[in-house]
This record gives sequence, structure tokens and C-alpha cells, in this order.
Amino acid sequence: MGRRLIRGLSGAAIFLASVALLSVRHRGAQETARYPRLREGMLEKPEQRSKVSAEKAGGRGQKDLKVHSLEGYRTERSLTLGDIFIAVKTTKRFHQSRMELLLDTWISQTSEQTYVFTDEEDDALKRRMGDHVIFTNCSAEHSHLALSCKMAAEFDAFLVSGRSWFCHLDDDNYLNPQALLKLLSSYSETWDVYLGKPSLNRPIRASETLPNNQTKSVRFWFATGGAGFCISRKLASKMVPWASGRNFLTTSELIRLPDDCTVGYIIECKVGGQLLPNALFHSHLENLQLIPTSQLIQQVTLSYGVFENKLNVIELSGPFSPQEDPSRFRSLHCHLYPDTSWCLQPVGW
Repeated sequence: MGRRLIRGLSGAAIFLASVALLSVRHRGAQETARYPRLREGMLEKPEQRSKVSAEKAGGRGQKDLKVHSLEGYRTERSLTLGDIFIAVKTTKRFHQSRMELLLDTWISQTSEQTYVFTDEEDDALKRRMGDHVIFTNCSAEHSHLALSCKMAAEFDAFLVSGRSWFCHLDDDNYLNPQALLKLLSSYSETWDVYLGKPSLNRPIRASETLPNNQTKSVRFWFATGGAGFCISRKLASKMVPWASGRNFLTTSELIRLPDDCTVGYIIECKVGGQLLPNALFHSHLENLQLIPTSQLIQQVTLSYGVFENKLNVIELSGPFSPQEDPSRFRSLHCHLYPDTSWCLQPVGW
């Protein structure tokens, strides 16, 4: 259904036809101020993956961080990939270096559910993705307004897709779709569910802009976009007044923070929801080599990059060498899908 609804939308496309929401076409001209992406703390380490406690949430007490029983979230039907809208945020300069890697690996398994949101037309990407690549007309800058512009486009496309779950990923994430299905099957889309991994070990504090040049202090948890996060349709529907169309950029301006922070702010401060921390999501801001090789298959997302001035990738032997496969994504993919045509002889975990 998502494919049919989004077909034909490109460039400064309007995703809000069925929900009468505001256009996002005029965002680019206002995305001039550059803001550094907020990263005040490191992710919890993989060895801390036991049951969430107040200490592991950075001292958040029982009043602030409730350890939810899964009983109320149990789904009553079998979840399929067709129930999930997967959005990948990227930019033109990473189309070749990052997106081709994702298209060759995990997106090849989820092509019907995955949509790529970028800032500039690219014939090569269009040939591979068809109408599943959305050219947003957002700025290519790494400012909080440019990032929020793309997040708004992702959110609006999800709203009209009719799918049950919205999952956001960055272009340096590897998604294990089977692990994602297993995780989301523990919850119901009819509940307010916000799953992800905090990048800070404490709630973030921000100043919310009020009328008459007044401000007030706000405090909330957010799931880092660099590790990916998922939101149920029930919760997303409550976010519409602050997150759809131009509203997302307006809300982002209230706290002057990036898109993933804005999502957490809307959910916790405006809607009254709560982040459910989950250690199966990973970004390059944690030491990925601490994840035991035997547990890689259980992780929902993985990443690669630089951590403490060193190359930061998962620990995995073959089938490709680190020189051939510096991200280790191709090697991981061949372990998960050994019948892939370009895989070499796979080795054991």
C-alpha cells in the first residue's frame, strides 16, 4: 500500500494528501543556521544488556524510568515485514559510499518496506530504488533544521503508508529484519511504543521557547537516531500536531536541537509517552567490538565509524578481509544470508 501511495511523489513532494497536513516544500530556504549534533554522553556498553535498571538509565529513578512488563504490549497477531515502514535518512554525498553498501546487503531483503530519504536527485539511486527513494528538497547541511526537514518527510510518508510501525535508520546502520520482527512482535502497535537506545546516560535538558521571549526548562529521554528507533502507529498518531509537515520544524525550533532529540521531546513532553530503552540498537558512538560475535545475530541494528579516534566495527572473521570489507557489513550479511550471489564461502560464527 505504501508503494502505491507514494508513487509519483518526488522532489518537493507533498506527503499529506490523505491527512490534510501542511506542506514541507518551503523548508530549504530556512535551513541556514548550522548546529552541531548533540552528543553529551556515550551509549551503554553491550555487556550491560541485562534487564534495564535505574542505574543503567543514568540514574533515572523508578518515578522517571519505568521498567515496563511486556504483558500489556503482547501482540495478538503475527507481525510481518509488510507491517513496518523502514525509513533511511541519507545525503547525496553518501549515495555511493554508504547507500550502495546498504542496497547490496540488508535492503536487498527489505526492498518493499524500505524508503530512502535524501536531499538531491540521483539517477543511479533512482534506478536501484525506483519510487522508494524520496527526494525531499531538504538542505544537504548537517544542521538541526536540515535533519528535521528529512525526519518530517519520513514521518509524513509513514502516516500515509497505512503501516503499523515506523522505524528510522541512518545510512551507516545495518538492519537485521528478523531480529527487528522478533523485537516488535513483543509489542502491540495499538499501544504507545517508542523503542530505541539513548545516547546519553541521563535525560537531556533543554530550554523550550515560550511566547514573549520566555523560556522554560524541559527534561526528557530520546533514542539516538544513529542507532535507529521504532514508533508504533498509535503513538505516531498522537504526535501529529507537533510532528507532521512544517510542524516538526517548528517544534524543533522550540528546543533548537536535532531531529532525534525533537522526536523524544514530542513523545515525552508533548504526548506524555516514554522511551523504552533497548540495547539491541547500536550506533558508531559505542565500542562495537565489545559485542560478542555469538550475539551479533540477535542485534536489531549495527553500525560502523570512528570511536575514540579508531576504526569502530564489529568483531567478525571473514568471509571478506577488513581491507575488502572495512564496515564488516558484507561479511555479516553473508553470515546471515549465505546464499547471496556475491558471498564467498562463509565461515562459522
